[in-house]
Amino acid sequence: MFEKISRSWQLAKASAAVLNSDRELLIFPIISAVCVLVVLATFLIPALALDVFADGYGPGSLLFAFAFYFCQYFAIIFCNCALVSAAMIRLEGGDPTLADGFNAARSRLGAIAGYAAIAATVGMILKALKDRDNNFIVRLIGGALGAAWTMATFLVVPVLVAEDVGPVDAVKRSVAMFKRTWGESTAGMVGIGLATGLAMVAVGLIGFGLAYVLGLLSSALAVLLGAITVLVLLALAVYQSALGSVYSAALYRYAVDGEVPRGFEGLQLESSLVR
Repeated sequence: MFEKISRSWQLAKASAAVLNSDRELLIFPIISAVCVLVVLATFLIPALALDVFADGYGPGSLLFAFAFYFCQYFAIIFCNCALVSAAMIRLEGGDPTLADGFNAARSRLGAIAGYAAIAATVGMILKALKDRDNNFIVRLIGGALGAAWTMATFLVVPVLVAEDVGPVDAVKRSVAMFKRTWGESTAGMVGIGLATGLAMVAVGLIGFGLAYVLGLLSSALAVLLGAITVLVLLALAVYQSALGSVYSAALYRYAVDGEVPRGFEGLQLESSLVR
């Protein structure tokens, strides 16, 4: 157990080193976050104005919800594909630009849209299961299925970027590769999530704690510090997203080529491949 925990930290640090060597990669998740906010505003305003969900979930409201999920997932997956494309160029020793990433993502628009539709459908089903307030077992099953879906599709984006396959085949390929690399896939997700999660908790406790103390002296200073803390938390969330994408690109490259990518030497990725 302790060996797995130690390696997960090493994996997170290696992904961070690759990301730090090309800070331009951080622009992709920032653009993704902006697109998500735009889509949210685009759907939230008419939903409130027209009271779309006043009568519960009918055919019209379900279609509206699916359209929202689809647009959200499409924006996120498109930007992730651009980031992973650029990360793969970096892992191969190149110097990627924003145009390189987005051009690669645009060339896979059809597959990205298809996978966004699949992800939107799965997302709606999982949300319906998790929202069953009167049935703890159903919500527990929904949570377990959500975790399984996240792990099974961990390598979908690298597959979409690097292989000429459709969305269904991309999911199948991701599942197959996850079975071979489940140890490092899980360790990478846990390591990155744990590292950034602890950092966010520390920033939140310190920032909001100081804001509360300063609020006793000056409300303006408290608001300013609170706003700075929120911005730092958002920056950490962006960094976590980029770290996960860099690591998925590295793991995919190793699973396909059998060669440890630059920056990941000595981390025993080969031990994760089950023949």
